[in-house]
Amino acid sequence: MPLHQGPEKPDERPMSVNPFYGAADPVGGMTEAPPKHRLPTAPMPPSTAHQLVRDELMLDGNSRLNLATFVTTWMEPQAGILMAECRDKNMIDKDEYPRTAELERRCVAMLADLWHAPDPSAAVGCSTTGSSEACMLAGMALKRRWARRNADRYPGAARPNLVMGVNVQVCWEKFCNFWEVEARLVPMEGERFHLDPQAAAELCDENTIGVVGILGSTFDGSYEPIADLCSALDALQERTGLDVPVHVDGASGAMVAPFLDEDLVWDFRLPRVASINTSGHKYGLVYPGVGWALWRDGEALPEELVFRVNYLGGDMPTFALNFSRPGAQVVAQYYTFLRLGREGYRAVQQSTRDVARRVADGVESLGDFRLLTRGDELPVFAFTTAPDVEAYDVFDVSRRLRERGWLVPAYTFPPNREDLSVLRVVCRNGFSTDLADLFVDDLTQLLPELRRQPHPYTQDKGAATGFHH
Repeated sequence: MPLHQGPEKPDERPMSVNPFYGAADPVGGMTEAPPKHRLPTAPMPPSTAHQLVRDELMLDGNSRLNLATFVTTWMEPQAGILMAECRDKNMIDKDEYPRTAELERRCVAMLADLWHAPDPSAAVGCSTTGSSEACMLAGMALKRRWARRNADRYPGAARPNLVMGVNVQVCWEKFCNFWEVEARLVPMEGERFHLDPQAAAELCDENTIGVVGILGSTFDGSYEPIADLCSALDALQERTGLDVPVHVDGASGAMVAPFLDEDLVWDFRLPRVASINTSGHKYGLVYPGVGWALWRDGEALPEELVFRVNYLGGDMPTFALNFSRPGAQVVAQYYTFLRLGREGYRAVQQSTRDVARRVADGVESLGDFRLLTRGDELPVFAFTTAPDVEAYDVFDVSRRLRERGWLVPAYTFPPNREDLSVLRVVCRNGFSTDLADLFVDDLTQLLPELRRQPHPYTQDKGAATGFHH
């Protein structure tokens, strides 16, 4: 979450209140505007407070037209009703809300089966507030397992490290910073925009707690080769004896590949994969925020990391960074699993991939752009301007699309491809074929004006977009 500071000049411009917002008397119902940055002195009618907040929120972007976010922006009304009925239930109170706890347990079991755990009944897992928390938990487990094996050297002479591609989501940088782990990053090279298995293996040593493989890079939507990564680490173990586990960050792809890429081996079928996470609120098709973290078995999750609390009415094991949170999203996840099943998920994800490929083909056909990916793994694709385009850049395109309501991020790739700036389109359930065609039509209509520019107008690329990794 972003950090905020108070205003430099508090209440410099008070909130404007329409006299008609008064509950009964349009003139006397509201005699003064409430302050913005301190609590009002007195209460106000609920209808007035509602309207004031709603007026401010009108200036937010339309979430359905947000092609930057991976997060679910549409669910069925029945799911919304269930969530409303459960928003007052605290997930941590498992003894008071045993059926909510049971639905969480069932979701873990379903994911263990979906991801081919050797013994789904032995797999260990939990819900989280999202993939960021799930990644933190998985990283903690990797570090604690490494610390156990190196008790004679840690923490005195050994500093743990984690190997991953430079394309990882920022939560992994946070993990390394917060838990004092050295981040060893495999850079991009040429047209390879994610981790190289051999390069990752070469960065491993006796202090490596694990390697992170990304099933669905946020930069371009491509899958990292998890099976090849495991093979490279198998070869490393044969040469050196180093046994390095793999965590699969399947924030998006772990809810796409099982349905559309069944022959792709990336999950617990690979013995070296110790843990997997996913975001229920991404291609799990649930409103934010819910994530899932699963470990192959109890051995992969050190018992000392699990806390047991009994002051909530029963002896309950818990493994989380957050404590209190609503049960609504977990209930919605179970509803979606029940509602769709494997065939339903397959149909939804295939439709989304088809839309992504349709949009990618439409963008390519315009002639001004070069595709980096085509939406044939995650329903996500990245593209940049063609080599002969000099009048505008991707930041100009992003800015002009925003004028028509479309939120499309433009950003620069990390080392060693800082020279490459791209646009990325994320297609989600609810982004229909009709909306996709409207998007391509709007982009088409913008091109004549962009082509007439004397030069790209972006001065500060770092501030040109609200999207940052």
